[in-house]
Amino acid sequence: MRVAVIIAARNLAAFLPDALRSVLEQSHTALTVILVDDGSEDGMAEAARDAFSDIRLHILRQPGQGVARARNAGARHPAAQGAEALLFLDGDDWLAPTALARLTAALTRHPNAAAIHAPFAYVAEAACPRAPGRLDRRAVTGRRLLPRLILGNLFANGGHMLIRASAWARAGGFREDLRFAEDWEAWLRLALQGPLLPLGGPPLLFVRRRQGSLMDGAATRLAAYEPAFAAVADNTELAARLGAARLAHLLHRSRRELFWTVGREMLRRGQSRKALPFLWRGLAGRPRPQRIAILGKAWAQSLRQA
Repeated sequence: MRVAVIIAARNLAAFLPDALRSVLEQSHTALTVILVDDGSEDGMAEAARDAFSDIRLHILRQPGQGVARARNAGARHPAAQGAEALLFLDGDDWLAPTALARLTAALTRHPNAAAIHAPFAYVAEAACPRAPGRLDRRAVTGRRLLPRLILGNLFANGGHMLIRASAWARAGGFREDLRFAEDWEAWLRLALQGPLLPLGGPPLLFVRRRQGSLMDGAATRLAAYEPAFAAVADNTELAARLGAARLAHLLHRSRRELFWTVGREMLRRGQSRKALPFLWRGLAGRPRPQRIAILGKAWAQSLRQA
């Protein structure tokens, strides 16, 4: 199975070599890599060209147009045509050496699947493949993900998901009018094309928790999520598949989950007083003991900050 790995990146010269090396040294060798430099100012593309002479690496440069347009440009690149599967890797993450071998084998075993996703692990910003440090392992389980995906993004990013190219074409790619949470909206459209099936085992993707990333900058702003939320709410295929009433109920719960997500990010940054209203509204959606404990922690911290 031929795989096209698309890496859309901007100003990641310090981290990109780990990402590229992890792909080019995969045990599965039937691959091509399209690096899309989305308006970098740190010499990222030039450094990659100088450091890697592999003929499977193709570099595309474009003015900064956002991650959705950059990924779509990579998927449309002539080198990606003919690939049976796509993987969207962030330029500051890296893959385990057998990631593509395991993912392609699973996608081959399940011809009706739109994608196969695998466990991943969060690592510190300074981590590297030779010294990954402490792993915060995560996995998405279960086979009926569509309703759960409406409640919120289950995936770290596209790096632990191998997507069947034909399903991606039917889904329509990333919406280029979305600047944030565009992957969440795209995974929902992909899930309408066929099952997103889990693969067990050790993590296949290592995700840096990096300050200054798009996620780090926008995660505490509710308004950043609104365009993607509106796109999901307007998806007529979702309404047809689930029914209008059920979709409306799931979207109501999803909005409460957004409040909780924003509140947790504020709390993680030490903004306890700002986090409390968001956590209160999110708690009403899922009043579990763990969330009650987090709310209590935020309340105690806000009193100390007063």
